Amino acid sequence: MSDMRIRFEWARVLAEFNQYLVAIGRPATTRGLRSYHLCALAEAMCRGPAGVTVDDLVGWLARDDWKPNTRRTAQTSLRVFFGWLQATGRRVDDPAAVLPRVRAHVGQPRPCPESTIRRAVLDAPVRTRLMIALGACSGLRRSEIATVRGDRVERGPEGFALRVLGKGDRERLVPITDALAEQILACGAGWTFPGQIDGHLSPAHVGKLVSRALPAGWTCHTLRHRFASAAYRADRDIRAVQELLGHASVATTQIYTAVPDGAKRRAAVAATLDDFQ
Repeated sequence: MSDMRIRFEWARVLAEFNQYLVAIGRPATTRGLRSYHLCALAEAMCRGPAGVTVDDLVGWLARDDWKPNTRRTAQTSLRVFFGWLQATGRRVDDPAAVLPRVRAHVGQPRPCPESTIRRAVLDAPVRTRLMIALGACSGLRRSEIATVRGDRVERGPEGFALRVLGKGDRERLVPITDALAEQILACGAGWTFPGQIDGHLSPAHVGKLVSRALPAGWTCHTLRHRFASAAYRADRDIRAVQELLGHASVATTQIYTAVPDGAKRRAAVAATLDDFQ
């Protein structure tokens, strides 16, 4: 099979697979992630999807530059795709089914320091400054920052809030300050960050702009960790923080929230018996 025929075959099958994901109600974020992984796989393969072997998949996954969680999500895309190929008769076997599962790496909270954020805000362009504020003060993901709109700012009895469409198409209301609401509204009712991806900037470009404004090692995601940790300090209400971040599980929220300084020592002291003091 020629290279052109192989590319055509991948394009055709991936289009059919995306149609299947739409039909079963998978959100655009999930479809985008599956497409990203599978297009990368297609680029690396010298055979069509019907001829890919277990060894091909192992070789593709065995990249030195991938973190465990990245490898794990890529493997999930392979399992869903090749499982669909087999279930629909496009393949007689499923080479992804025998791949050993990658263990999830449980991360630690890594909130971007306040001093680092303040220095970045002083030097950043106005647009990037607003992106940083949405990450650090509202806890938005870069994909959520990219799709902020003025007509999603709402005013209620307790003040302004931003309606956010997050992962899995789950919608939530995030309270925001008057100053932040005014900055978003000043950009108009449409996309706050216009661009070429469905009318707005891509999440990847938002992440790049924010990372460029911050010192090396700090990213858009660490701003979200900063928000989670600061929000948790207010009332120690992990459920409130979970809802603000749009997490499906409290266990995920715990990874984002740094325990306040001195809290562990106070907890240990409170558990000490008088006889041992």
